[in-house]
Amino acid sequence: MGELRADWRLRLRRGGPGGRVCGAGVLLTQDRALTCAHVVGEADTRMWVEFAENPGIAPVTARVAEGGWLPGLGARGEDIAVLALDSPRPQATPATLSRGLERGREVWIGGYARAFADGMWLTGRINGAHGQWIQLDAGRNEQVVRPGFSGAAVQVRDERSDRPERVVGMVVSWRGDLDLALPADNDLAFSYMTSIDRIAELVPLVAELSGPDGWDHGLARRLRDWFAGTGQPTVRFTVVPHGGGRDRTLRHQLHRAHLVYRCGRTEPDAFVDELVARLHPPRPQTRAYRAWLLDGGTPPDRATEGPLGATGPTLAVIGIDEDHRPRRLVPLLARVRQLGFRLLVVARDGGGDGVADVARYLLLPAFDERAEELVDRVAAVERNRAMLNGLVESASLAPPPRVDAARRRRQLERLRALRDPHERLTSLRGLLRELDTDLGRYA
Repeated sequence: MGELRADWRLRLRRGGPGGRVCGAGVLLTQDRALTCAHVVGEADTRMWVEFAENPGIAPVTARVAEGGWLPGLGARGEDIAVLALDSPRPQATPATLSRGLERGREVWIGGYARAFADGMWLTGRINGAHGQWIQLDAGRNEQVVRPGFSGAAVQVRDERSDRPERVVGMVVSWRGDLDLALPADNDLAFSYMTSIDRIAELVPLVAELSGPDGWDHGLARRLRDWFAGTGQPTVRFTVVPHGGGRDRTLRHQLHRAHLVYRCGRTEPDAFVDELVARLHPPRPQTRAYRAWLLDGGTPPDRATEGPLGATGPTLAVIGIDEDHRPRRLVPLLARVRQLGFRLLVVARDGGGDGVADVARYLLLPAFDERAEELVDRVAAVERNRAMLNGLVESASLAPPPRVDAARRRRQLERLRALRDPHERLTSLRGLLRELDTDLGRYA
């Protein structure tokens, strides 16, 4: 059935936390959600949005976003509301929207019917059009949606995708042939949804998010791994042009950084003041820290501790090629690394000023440190195997390394002798991949 729990599946109440559950919703971005207009009731209603499947994310109030009110019941009406959260929730992963529909495709729907305020799940299959709505067939009437499901995501599963759980529609209503109160009371009953394809015609944000450039899920995964410090060099560099899904994905992940510096908007002096304030150096050393970060020279005592690897705080530098003086900024960032910070450096144009300096003064040292660390780990594996050899059965030992640590160390020394920074960087990247493969056999 896909994700057992998902941040983007929302439970809605009117008014506040004490209000009655009135329906469901779908998180579109960190500050926008989708639901039915009849769930909201009136355009000026205050809603209470709960991340019911992730209690670690705090609930938030919301109101209808500007241009997000498309009421109207019946198969020819829109019945759509886009909610603006009063404060963003970037730690929540938004839904993946899809405009594709396939008749007979199995779907899953999670909602909050009366007596099931913690949630209940139904299944069905996509059938045909019913005006602007799409009919969903259930195996029996008990599987038809009921009050409390309005606004819920209609989901399909695709094992071939990197985001296999996709939202293809939103529950809007149900109908029984005898017009009785519950689906099971009727002889025939069906669920109905509005397709994402139809909503995209009416809501520009949904059109953008459900298009081919809605999100960059690969970038999101890589950034999550890097911020988590899982087997990564202490500096990561990427190119993210303004606008589009890649930029949206970057913005959604920046809450993970301890500090964000937006080049071209803030001067280095102001950035250094904020940095020093966060470091809390001894008061007599405050001026020394500030002077050293801006101009170099003799570092304060604490600044000689060196990078702290995966345990260090993270700094995201956005638009380094848009900085007024990038060649002054890069040496500053190199000194920030000495304070133990890990750096995410983002350029808006891969050919901009300062990019070559990023490679030389930030990426090369970080890659070299990571290679040294991995070579040491290979050596530790060798020592451990040698110590256990003869003490335990050979079948209990990890397989012998394909390449010994001494050979890898010689390889690293040869790369350090390369004069061309680009060649050295490319070769180091390749060595890191090989070392990860070597060590992956012992995970």
